[in-house]
Amino acid sequence: MSADQKPEPASGPPQAQRTRRDRDDEDERTRPDRDDEDERTRPDRDDEDERTRRDRDDEDERARLEREDREERELVREPDLNQESDRSSTRLELFFDLAFVLFVAGCADVLAKNETAAGGLKFAALLAVGWWAWASTTLYANRFDTDDAIFRLLTLTGMAGVIVMAASADQVTGSAGTWFALGYAVLRIVLVVGYLRVWRTLPETRVGIRPYLIGHAAGAAFWLVSLMVAAPGRYVLWGVGVLVDLIGPALAARLPDAPPLHMEHLPERFGLFVILVLGESIGGTVHGLHEGKWTAGVVTTALAAFLVAAALWWSYFDLSGGAAKRRLVKEGGERTREGVHDFYVYAHLPVAISLAAVAVGLEHAIAHGSEEHLSAGTRGVLGAGLAGYLLSAALIQGVLAGHHRAVLVWPGLGVPAIVVIMVLDLAPPVLVGICAAVMIGGVMTGIYQHRHGEIHVAKV
Repeated sequence: MSADQKPEPASGPPQAQRTRRDRDDEDERTRPDRDDEDERTRPDRDDEDERTRRDRDDEDERARLEREDREERELVREPDLNQESDRSSTRLELFFDLAFVLFVAGCADVLAKNETAAGGLKFAALLAVGWWAWASTTLYANRFDTDDAIFRLLTLTGMAGVIVMAASADQVTGSAGTWFALGYAVLRIVLVVGYLRVWRTLPETRVGIRPYLIGHAAGAAFWLVSLMVAAPGRYVLWGVGVLVDLIGPALAARLPDAPPLHMEHLPERFGLFVILVLGESIGGTVHGLHEGKWTAGVVTTALAAFLVAAALWWSYFDLSGGAAKRRLVKEGGERTREGVHDFYVYAHLPVAISLAAVAVGLEHAIAHGSEEHLSAGTRGVLGAGLAGYLLSAALIQGVLAGHHRAVLVWPGLGVPAIVVIMVLDLAPPVLVGICAAVMIGGVMTGIYQHRHGEIHVAKV
């Protein structure tokens, strides 16, 4: 090194450098031990976290059970708007629906005994009255179900009215007509009492529920007056009473202070009524097999009839019903006042009538499965039911979901196809089998449309 060159300064004192190196070496030697210690203690920490989570969940569950217990002790609770996000059908609503199973069966018997245009009109009118009794009760419970003693007693009283209607449905134009009118009037009076209770406890809802109160009270009055009027004037009063009753909800939905509907609970309830009516097709299949004595033609027709019922179920819950629910949920809140839920509710009336007619047609087709052809009445009932359902489903999808182009393919093309099949007058196994093929093909078409984004649905 030359004299004018200076030595480079050291990075630090030698002792400090050795201390750092020793510390690093010590860390390197002890790291595996620390890692092993962490690995040994991790399960303990995880177990402790899991126990903490379980304790917290148990505490929440105990708090929920205590809350429910306190609510059950309160026999009477003030009505309130039901807007819980997880709202679903209650046990009482399902129990209430059982009476309508019997009512729909009674209406089906009316059509089964008279497969003519007159019989069809009588059947449709009776089922429309019962359907509106169910729908109006559902609209009230959707908003104001408190599940307390008063609500339960009112609902059970209405259920007794439905039982009376079911027992007298097939003799409504005879001596049992008085009982039928009393049963319906009881349902109206129950709703009036329920809305008066809401009127007293929820003043902010009075503007919105006033049309319901007036409509149900006027409907009850017309039906009660009809008890003192002979036929056919009695039936005119019945019709006017139902029309007045129907106007109330339509007007209420357009008021600025109308109480909102629960848009998850509503499609669930109407879906359950569809299940209820579809059950008639399953019952019809059982009765048809029994009456047909299990011959080859009867069994073959029954198999095809079951496929028709299954396709109807699939078509509603995965396609038209799902599309309608999607629109309801998307609208929600304030915009439901524009009539969306009105159309949804009223569009289910032809759905219910059509599915009940299908059940009657399928039962008679199975019972006569060994014969060469079906009567014109049975073909008319089955065809009108299937075509009516497909047309209703097309309207629901087209109007509520806006699937205008898709519904022209399905369910649109299904309507003329069913009409042609009924005109051909084929043997029962062949006729019902072709109907099943059309319905299954329609479901497959709908699934294809859904998978390719031509229609959009929500789970019902």
